[in-house]
Amino acid sequence: MTDTAAPATTQTPEEQFAYFHSRRELVVVQPQGSLALTTTQVIDTPQTVWGVPGHWAPRTDGGSGVLLTAAAADGIEVDGEPVDGTVEVRGKDDAEPSAIRFSDTVTGFVISQEGGFYAVRIWDAQSEAIQEFGGIDAFDYDPSWVITADWSLNPEGTTVGFEHLKDDGKTRDEVVPGRITFSRDGVDYDLAAFKSGRALQLVFADATNGDSTYSVGRFLFVAPNADGTITLDFNRAVLPPCAFSYAFNCPLPPKQNRFPFAVEAGEKLPLKKDGTPLH
Repeated sequence: MTDTAAPATTQTPEEQFAYFHSRRELVVVQPQGSLALTTTQVIDTPQTVWGVPGHWAPRTDGGSGVLLTAAAADGIEVDGEPVDGTVEVRGKDDAEPSAIRFSDTVTGFVISQEGGFYAVRIWDAQSEAIQEFGGIDAFDYDPSWVITADWSLNPEGTTVGFEHLKDDGKTRDEVVPGRITFSRDGVDYDLAAFKSGRALQLVFADATNGDSTYSVGRFLFVAPNADGTITLDFNRAVLPPCAFSYAFNCPLPPKQNRFPFAVEAGEKLPLKKDGTPLH
């Protein structure tokens, strides 16, 4: 039998970058993508949540999540069941977190917060930000920003304090599995990246922030190579979620991750359809 399958093609780095960028622009407009988040509200006392029906309160039994009280006429579903009375809405830290549905386009879930509290997150698949979104501005691919750094493991349990945008200077200790080190222009850098799923998340700042790129900084997701190195492809630097919605609370770059030079690679800013900045 003759094999008629098309031969495999190898994408150039530029083509790989173009595909990566196009996927990023699709991800942020998903029903629970960054542009869909409209509200993150901490439930520390009984209260209403902006933009949606129902009354919300902390759980008093120490369990994950919050309590929701609503009438059948409110049209809320939790885990596929209509709410008529008071139900538990389990947080994302539970083995079986709850899903909330308010309408065909508005959904939600509950996340844990510092201090033992929980917050309700509301997502709108037809949010104003999604309607206005035109694309993510980015630098052209530049191979000089693909840097090979050294990777070495930290002692187990090593942490670094990361400040978050809305935490008033407080820091949260994140486990940093190893050290990322490299030299540029005669200066040595020793970076801290924390665990994010199966990858490492590098939160960094550079001289472009507040000028051509988002003022708070950017993210780069990386993984160690088998040979003891780690590849920092800054062409794949992405905007943090808080660049798309003020309802996110993003980690800020720690001191050792703040570069004095301009990293002219990766994403710059989210844009409206007319080409102006989204925020």
